[in-house]
Amino acid sequence: MSYNEHIFLLGEKAQLLFIENDGMAFGISFGDGSMGKLALTIFRIVAVSILIYLINSLIKAKEKMGVIVCFSLILAGALGNIIDSVFYGVIFNAPYHGGIATMFPEEGGYAPLFHGNVVDMFYFPLFRFNWPEWMPWIGGNRFIFFRPIFNIADASISTGVISLIVFYRSFFKSGENTNEAEELKESAENKPLPENPIP
Repeated sequence: MSYNEHIFLLGEKAQLLFIENDGMAFGISFGDGSMGKLALTIFRIVAVSILIYLINSLIKAKEKMGVIVCFSLILAGALGNIIDSVFYGVIFNAPYHGGIATMFPEEGGYAPLFHGNVVDMFYFPLFRFNWPEWMPWIGGNRFIFFRPIFNIADASISTGVISLIVFYRSFFKSGENTNEAEELKESAENKPLPENPIP
């Protein structure tokens, strides 16, 4: 696909739209230029390292499968975006002038290692309307739902995070109950026996 090319899946409501994102979700970045891009890639690698350690600890602690699956979804999505940001700029040239990107071009890629963009492709503008003119700040502006363009990695991260938020209590309730039971058991064991027990 050429840059900004659309493939309609269900009319305009569901599209494949090829763009590249040089930041995180919703275009958030760590400053401008190559240093900001490098900082973002390093941040992603550190976050993935922490997630791997956390998932390993959860498995050893025999935590609920739901918690492990949620963190694994977040890890998988983060890894997917890291692969793009680390290697994509080296493997492809820039397709910004209406052409199609070439893999392993002779002149080299569009960016050095760790400075690539993340490819996004799913676009679901389900409905759109103009805000009424009388509304403060947003009056007359165009509203599109769902505006963000995302990829499978973003969907994986969002699913993991939302599931943790929605099911947080059920995921960690058993661990809290186990800690309470252990505290009660310890206090019962440490409680002194009466001096003259009744026979």
